[in-house]
Amino acid sequence: MAMETMTRVNEQMDVAAKKPMAVQPGAARMRELTPAQRRAVMFAQQQVLKAQAAKKAKDQRQAVRERMWDEDSPSYKPTAAAEPVVVEEEPREVSLRGAIGHVLRELRTRDRRTLREVSEKAGVSLGYLSEVERGQKEASSELLSSIADALGVSTSCMLRMVADYLDSVEG
Repeated sequence: MAMETMTRVNEQMDVAAKKPMAVQPGAARMRELTPAQRRAVMFAQQQVLKAQAAKKAKDQRQAVRERMWDEDSPSYKPTAAAEPVVVEEEPREVSLRGAIGHVLRELRTRDRRTLREVSEKAGVSLGYLSEVERGQKEASSELLSSIADALGVSTSCMLRMVADYLDSVEG
């Protein structure tokens, strides 16, 4: 039985040796890898593509924010909104409270300001501001106005940024 197995293996090797193989670009490298290594390479390539898509989406959101920030300048001319990026992920549901918190945190971190600085200037407790940024508390319109003023933007501009963020997330 061992002899039959060896004969079959030898026959298979002879058949494989007789077939001319078409060489494709990059195929030689892939054949040298084990299946686990191939999976790892494919996974890494997918991660790179996802990271590139995320960076593109982030850059577009930043461009929209800069457009909103520049709106107060006299040379502002409205332009068409950037097209939302189609990402292969399922659309996320974001609450209005969460979107407001996200925009407030973006504005604060953009200016490299701490929660303490903004909370003192806005007259809001640090813990409450933190909860608003995390989307755990819903702030009143008066508090949102004072927080926006502390961040150096108008309330209307901040709310437009929230709307743009919701559009980019919900698609």
